Amino acid sequence: MVSSERRKDANQINDEKSGNETSGQKATVIEFPSALSVRELSDLLKVSPVDIIKRLIRAGIMANINQVIDFKTAAAIAADLGFEAHLSKHVAGANAHLSEANKQSAQKADQTTGLLPRPPVITIMGHVDHGKTKLLDAIRSSNVVDSEAGGITQHIGAYQVDFNGQKITFLDTPGHEAFTAMRARGAQVTDITVLVVAADDGVMPQTLEAIDHARAAGVPIVVAINKIDKPGANPDRVKQQLAEVGLVVEDWGGDTVSVPVSAKDKKGISDLLENLMVVAELQDLKADPNKPAEGTVIEAEMDRTRGALFTVLVSSGTLKVGDMIVVGENWGRVKAMFNDAGKRVKKATPSTPVEVLGLSNVPGVGDVMTVVEDEKAANAAIEKRHHEIELETAVARTVSLSNVFDQISKGKVKELSIILKTDVQGSIEPIKTSLEKLSSDEIKVRVIHSSTGNVNENDIMLAIASKAVIIGFNTEAEPGAKGAAEREGVSLRFYNIIYNMVDDVTKALKGMLTPTFVEVIDGHGEVRAVFTAGKKEKIAGVFMTEGKVTRSSSMRVLRGKQKVYEGPISSLRRFKDDVREVASGFECGIGVDSFTDFQVGDGLEFFRNEKSG
Repeated sequence: MVSSERRKDANQINDEKSGNETSGQKATVIEFPSALSVRELSDLLKVSPVDIIKRLIRAGIMANINQVIDFKTAAAIAADLGFEAHLSKHVAGANAHLSEANKQSAQKADQTTGLLPRPPVITIMGHVDHGKTKLLDAIRSSNVVDSEAGGITQHIGAYQVDFNGQKITFLDTPGHEAFTAMRARGAQVTDITVLVVAADDGVMPQTLEAIDHARAAGVPIVVAINKIDKPGANPDRVKQQLAEVGLVVEDWGGDTVSVPVSAKDKKGISDLLENLMVVAELQDLKADPNKPAEGTVIEAEMDRTRGALFTVLVSSGTLKVGDMIVVGENWGRVKAMFNDAGKRVKKATPSTPVEVLGLSNVPGVGDVMTVVEDEKAANAAIEKRHHEIELETAVARTVSLSNVFDQISKGKVKELSIILKTDVQGSIEPIKTSLEKLSSDEIKVRVIHSSTGNVNENDIMLAIASKAVIIGFNTEAEPGAKGAAEREGVSLRFYNIIYNMVDDVTKALKGMLTPTFVEVIDGHGEVRAVFTAGKKEKIAGVFMTEGKVTRSSSMRVLRGKQKVYEGPISSLRRFKDDVREVASGFECGIGVDSFTDFQVGDGLEFFRNEKSG
């Protein structure tokens, strides 16, 4: 039951009616039990739980979707929506056991696990120049306390604001690239994504990318339609464009919350914060503040005067000054902590970001922080983490078109996630539809991101984070992306005929796909001298400029832009010794049985063919 200490009197809800009842119009009579949950009230009134929670929050009642409320409060909500509530013994008999079960279950969970409500963690994303930074500034400045009259002070990449006595944590990240990079490291720190769309510009390429990245992460999206103050603002056009990509806002009959705002004039900021609290209440976010702290690194640097500093977002437990911590492969003791205003703090509770001093080395963004008892426990935790990383890496590299059938058979994969890259926009929809139609009862095929252009490193990062395969149509991979895919084991497939693409995915799902081979570049070298060995053989004196060459490598000889030879290596030597491998920065001698026309200045490219996913 909602405590009377946490709310205003239920009669105040009636004072905030939205005008649903008109004079002379008889309200619809509905019967309620003496107590029921927000979800049950939503079902009885046939309105969205979001609308119920909004009205409760406005009345000072912080209730999630499973929270039990009394008849008086429910009746006030019903009256606000144009209903006349009566207490019914019949309805009470039918629903009271459900409400009581919800109540007892929630109380039992809190008693056994110590879970308590925690602030939501919000990430703001969107297209460049749509006002993400100004919106963050507007939110932050609207919560500046009197003691900070000189302006806004922010020292770390996250901060908290207070709204109606409740805290909200914002991550000030560069965009969806950083958001997905953290997911790729195994860190899922965001609870809600705010998608900023300019009312005078509409949905743009980076808007679509942000939507796909948020969907892939499985977090709710709240749309902030910004720049409503501008003369060319057209919020309805934005809503139409969002609907076209499957993001239907509430006032168009969908379930996506949208709020018109002006970061410049600071209009709609309170409405946005209120809606964020509503979405957070629906998620029922909780954590145990009484256990040893855990968290995720969201920023790190080496300060010239203070040494290694990192910002951690505490996910559970309470971090205190003096705690011994393990962060990635580093350990140390917390010497000092600073909040987003640069002030020293002694502790940090769940969903609180703090800057920490106490490590000798700078950790990596996305590293997990845990509190341990002593140095022995710290070393054991680091060893355990090494093992976990090895396992995670192995798992991350298992999903490909070549082995997806085995993964389905073992029950390890229920969804095949695909990143689709095409040469033109018109190809996306028919290909996406064709691929997603291949879904079955055993596995769902889902295109989590689609766009035009070559496969880039951001696509690789999203594939790692989402365990997705990348399919290209009439396109190719950028050099950096190709290298990253090889290192991380991301599956790349390229096609120029839609039928072949669909056929390969179909065969993969049925376990009938024939493996293909791709070329992997291992290194490059330059011919610095040419030596005679025997009557006909020539040996190239080579300096390795990049990567490596192995005894089993194939070699391509390039004279300017012209290829003059391609084939296997017959001999690889360092001085007079046969060797298996020569790395970058070293010299070696290379011989080829069927080619003797080496010239000083020739470029050499060493490669191998590898089975592709």
